[in-house]
Amino acid sequence: MLATAPDLDVLIVGAGISGIGMAAHMEMKAPQHSYGIVERRAEIGGTWDLFRYPGIRSDSDMHTLGFDFEPWRHEKSIADGPSILEYLNRIADERDIRQKIRFGHKVISADFREDEARWHVETELEDGTRKLITANFLYLGSGYYDYDDPYDAGFDFSEFDGQVVHPQFWPEDLDYAGKKVVVIGSGATAVTIVPSMADTAAKVTMLQRTPTWMVSRPAKDKLANFLRSVLPESLAYKITRFKNIRMQDFTFKVARNKPEKAKDSLYKGLEKAMGPNYDKASFTPPYNPWEQRLCLVPDSDFFEAINAGTADIVTGHIEAFEKSGIRLKSGEFLEADIIVTATGLKMAVAGKIAISHNGEAVDFTQRYYYKGCMFSNLPNLAVVFGYLNASWTLRADINSDYICRVLNHMRATGTDVATPVLSAEAEAAIVEDDIYDFSSGYIQRAKEINPKSSTQFPWRLNQEYVVDRKQIKEDPIADGLLSFSRAGANAQHPEEQLEAAE
Repeated sequence: MLATAPDLDVLIVGAGISGIGMAAHMEMKAPQHSYGIVERRAEIGGTWDLFRYPGIRSDSDMHTLGFDFEPWRHEKSIADGPSILEYLNRIADERDIRQKIRFGHKVISADFREDEARWHVETELEDGTRKLITANFLYLGSGYYDYDDPYDAGFDFSEFDGQVVHPQFWPEDLDYAGKKVVVIGSGATAVTIVPSMADTAAKVTMLQRTPTWMVSRPAKDKLANFLRSVLPESLAYKITRFKNIRMQDFTFKVARNKPEKAKDSLYKGLEKAMGPNYDKASFTPPYNPWEQRLCLVPDSDFFEAINAGTADIVTGHIEAFEKSGIRLKSGEFLEADIIVTATGLKMAVAGKIAISHNGEAVDFTQRYYYKGCMFSNLPNLAVVFGYLNASWTLRADINSDYICRVLNHMRATGTDVATPVLSAEAEAAIVEDDIYDFSSGYIQRAKEINPKSSTQFPWRLNQEYVVDRKQIKEDPIADGLLSFSRAGANAQHPEEQLEAAE
């Protein structure tokens, strides 16, 4: 027995969707384990508290971006940021999670010490002081992008006299009424900002280097709202969630297997929203649908702004930023009082935390994912990286459920170290896969920092929720790969370990 117990059984990093979700799962499924959450910000919400740009909203329906255990009650299924924050805050309060959150704690480093079976986690407080927290298990709900530094496209704004704004750091007092705005980018953020600013600005131009596939969907799910009016809330939510998961899975597979059919469907939607004379070239990317994430346009607001003449799209490459706007390589000049650089995010692994194992720095590029949430030969650590082709929370839910089962298994067997073991011989036989198989810029830029993924489960970050949910639920916890041992046990001598059987 260890002389002293760790401060917590589980330390959760981040009080956004992933962290709040894990805490709620532990309250329900692993209540005998102690846990705490550390959050660098002053409020919960993560992404939804960080981003404050006009129109901030989900780009997935809230019946799947919501948790499996908590119905979404709002009329709009494509929800705005404040509604999502209200949902998370309600969960944190109703389930007594908030009292276990330590705000203003930024995690700097975490070292797992095998002889103690605990993580030594160093946090930095708002006043610059450092605090050590120990925990048996570390759960990273810190997201997938850099909160401090967005992607820098290398623009030189030195000659531009106007204001430059990045969506990740939106100023509260930005006045764009009656001004000319150019939004650089064509992804979900740009498509959200353009119609939101168009109502107030003189004109908003979306400047894109390449188009993005876009699809319009009603912000309100009529079936969901009808079911909620005639059925018990939880049952209505389950039916809607099942329907949306299956539809998303179907449309993604059609797009990947029959891209021309998917294109025809998207073009029909665009023509319906914008009329037969819309500029097709501005909405035709050089890649097939779902090779990058499809851009959702709720209630056709983006298309309506273009039709109304309050917004437009220009496709081209930037030559230079001049005093009063942007000069394109074509020679065209775009006047601007404000430039918004919606050029994408920069990915980060493990929340940029310096992770080490017995004092030795962990190189995640040399580790394989295990069941989409743990890593090869790295004990007592789990992360959440949501789906690229579906809602983030779908993975957060199955990961939380799985880790709760691992924790319960450890307690039942008297073990305190759980390690996905991948021998050198087994690793040599693995066929490595493209971890994401998406051509999005932020994905491609981050390939050199991301962990590895096999073509075969379980050493894989899969992109098929329906398959993952079934496989992770049905596979035994003690699968012969996840090794369970006591503190100080020598992993090189299996006879000294407690190999657990369910």
